[in-house]
Amino acid sequence: MKTVIRFLGLLCLFVAGPVMAEPAPLILISIDGFRADYLDRGVSPNLSALAADGVHAERMIPSFPSVTFPNHTALVTGLYPDHNGIVNNAFDDPALPGHFTMTSHEEAWWGQSTPIWISAERAGIHTGVMFWPGVAVPHHGTRPGLWHDFDHGVAPAARVDAVLGWMDLPAGRRPAFAVLYFEAVDSAGHSFGPDSPQVNAAVASIDAAVGRLLDGLKARGIAANVIVVADHGMAPVGNEHLILLDDVIDTGVAHVAFDGTVLGIDTPGTPAGDATRQKLLAPQPHMQCWDKAHVPADLHYGTNPRVPAVVCQVATGWLALTRDSYRRGQEAHPGIEKGAHGYDINDPAMGALFIANGPAFRTGLTIAPFPNVDVYPLMAKVLGITPLPNDGKLSDLAPILTH
Repeated sequence: MKTVIRFLGLLCLFVAGPVMAEPAPLILISIDGFRADYLDRGVSPNLSALAADGVHAERMIPSFPSVTFPNHTALVTGLYPDHNGIVNNAFDDPALPGHFTMTSHEEAWWGQSTPIWISAERAGIHTGVMFWPGVAVPHHGTRPGLWHDFDHGVAPAARVDAVLGWMDLPAGRRPAFAVLYFEAVDSAGHSFGPDSPQVNAAVASIDAAVGRLLDGLKARGIAANVIVVADHGMAPVGNEHLILLDDVIDTGVAHVAFDGTVLGIDTPGTPAGDATRQKLLAPQPHMQCWDKAHVPADLHYGTNPRVPAVVCQVATGWLALTRDSYRRGQEAHPGIEKGAHGYDINDPAMGALFIANGPAFRTGLTIAPFPNVDVYPLMAKVLGITPLPNDGKLSDLAPILTH
C-alpha cells in the first residue's frame, strides 16, 4: 500500500510539473529634480551602490519643456509632451473650458495618451502607483489596481512602507509593477539652489528612503527590477536674472498661457497682436522665441493645439514672468527662487538621473545620454507587454538588458 501511495505522489508531481516562480516585480521610482550629477556628491550611498551594481546613465535627456508634469507623462507613455498632451505644468486647450493645472484630474485633459500602468492592468498585470502625476485619472474606467493621489504630508518612509505593504499582499493582488514618487529634492532645489547644503540633505533623505525600500525587498526575498529616474535637473537662478514680460510686450494684448523658463504666448489677429508677435520673434536678450510651426525639430514640440502660437525658451539661469505672475509668486514665497528647470533640454544642468538594477539588467555599466521617452519601451519589455505607439526606441536601451 505504501508503495502505491508513493507512486501516486510521484505521478502527481510529474503531472503537475514544477511550481513556477513569480517573475521579478518592476519598481519605478521618480526622484523629482534629481540632477544626474547629484549622484557624485557622496551623500547617496544606496543610490550609488544601486548604480555601481547595475546600469546608470551619464544623464537622461528630458523632453521639452523640461518641467515636471510633461516629463513624468513622457516617462510612462513614451510620448513627447507635444504628443502626450501635457504640454506644460499649466496650459489651455481651445476645445476645453477652464485651465489645466497640476491639480486637474478630469480625463479630458489627460486623454491624449495612456500611461503604462493602464496598459499593464489591461494585460492582466497587477499595478500599484504612489503619487505619480495623473494617477488619479481613470482611462475609460481603468485605474491602477492600487493607488494614492499626491499628498505632500506623507513622509518618504511612509510612502516606502505603503509600497512594501503592497508586496505583502497575496499573489492575486500583489503588484508586479509598482511606482513611487518623491518631490523633496526638487523642492529644495527651487528654494535654496542646486549647490546648497539643503539639496544635499534632501538627496540624503530620499536616498535613505530608497535604502529602506531595498532592505524591505531583501527581507521579503524579492529580487526586484528597480528603475530610478528623475524628470529633469536643476540650475541656479541669479538674483537679478528676471525679465518682466510687461516691459517687453503689451500683456494686455497678448495672452501669456505659461511663463517662467518656457513661455507660451497667444496673440490676436489684430494689428496690435501682430506687432506683439513680431516683437517676440525678433532677437531678444536672454530668450529665444519661435512661431509654434518653427520650433526646432529636435524639441518635438508645436503641433498640439494646446501649444500657444509663440513658444520661447528662456536662457539658463533666468526667469521671465508677467508682473501679475511675479506678484502672486511673491505673495506665496517672497524672494526669487534660487533654482529652476525648464531650460534647454541638452544643458547638462537639466540632465536627469537614470539607474536600472535587477535581474533584467546588466551590471557595472555606464551609458551615454539618451532621451527619456526610451524608458517606456524598456519598461514594456521588462513587463512583457506590448507597448502602445510611442516616440521611444527600445534599441537605444536594449544593450542594458541581460536578454
